[in-house]
Amino acid sequence: MMKVFSKTHRQTIQYSMLIIIALTIGLGWKFPIVGFSVPIVMVTGAIVGIFKGRFVCGNLCPRGSFFDRVVTLWNRKKTIPGWMRDMRFRWGVFIALMSLMVFRLAQQPFSIAHWGSVFWQLCVITTAIGVVLGSIYHPRTWCAFCPMGMLQNVLGGAKHALHINAAACKSCRLCERKCPMALSIVTHKHVGKVGHRDCLKCAECIHTCPTRALSLRKN
Repeated sequence: MMKVFSKTHRQTIQYSMLIIIALTIGLGWKFPIVGFSVPIVMVTGAIVGIFKGRFVCGNLCPRGSFFDRVVTLWNRKKTIPGWMRDMRFRWGVFIALMSLMVFRLAQQPFSIAHWGSVFWQLCVITTAIGVVLGSIYHPRTWCAFCPMGMLQNVLGGAKHALHINAAACKSCRLCERKCPMALSIVTHKHVGKVGHRDCLKCAECIHTCPTRALSLRKN
């Protein structure tokens, strides 16, 4: 069984991550070196993603923490449009953003300040898009097609799947209402596990379940 953060522990970590996203966006224009926090998060997510899927997205991502703790305060939690979850769209966004990043970095390949500025600009632009979409739809709408989230999905999304004890599950759907990605859970009850690769391993559903019918297990 996969060890998960307690609800309080995850909350504390996410509030700490808010400091990182605030400093990155607020100071990056003046101190480009701050922009390198972006590739650090990207590389960390990719490495951890091989073993734990989207664990970093759900627990350690500064921007994801911002969506969970701040954007959710005014969001109406509408359904994330299905086409935003479509892998063809997600691959398109991934290729487009990575191509833009490489193109911009190549303009001054030996300038640390330029690279930091590029990372900062991409962070600001994509975060702004995420806030707009999060305000219209669901707080984590951006996360449905985030390039780094999709990469973690591909590398290890099937690792540590969410298992359901069908006998204990009462189909109350409290778990689904708590899921940051608004994933369907109860409908998978008959097979005993949720095969969705976009599970963030945040354990919000596990902590919410009144009958303890859910658990994250190594496949």
